[in-house]
Amino acid sequence: MADLIVDAKGLACPLPIVKAKKGIDSLATGQVMELQTTDKGSMSDFQAWVNRTQHELLDAKEKDGIFTFLVKKG
Repeated sequence: MADLIVDAKGLACPLPIVKAKKGIDSLATGQVMELQTTDKGSMSDFQAWVNRTQHELLDAKEKDGIFTFLVKKG
């Protein structure tokens, strides 16, 4: 269960990443953020962003054109 849900549906890169960074910055270490986006490039972009941070990608999936990512703040 996510502590924060960030809705970035309809936004193009880099806005989903910008919103995700803002969202994760508002959480305490160990809390989980869920990002929802429709940006086709978000699967690779978001995984690359998480790899550059100390956060942990718990899940990444796509269903009906909506990409959902669960990230645990590191």
